[in-house]
Amino acid sequence: MTSKDPGLRGHKAALPFKPCAACGRPMSWRRKWSRCWEEVKYCSDACRRGAKATEAGRGHG
Repeated sequence: MTSKDPGLRGHKAALPFKPCAACGRPMSWRRKWSRCWEEVKYCSDACRRGAKATEAGRGHG
């Protein structure tokens, strides 16, 4: 059985990455994010929820 895109197989280090806005961990590009890579800010739902919680707390100071 062969992969649909054999060119990317085994070359994950060559994919673009950027840090998560909440925790700073590097996130690598995913095919799922191909159309919205510029808008991706968080590595996980947990980081997204945590960032929204801190934003809500800042506005009332």
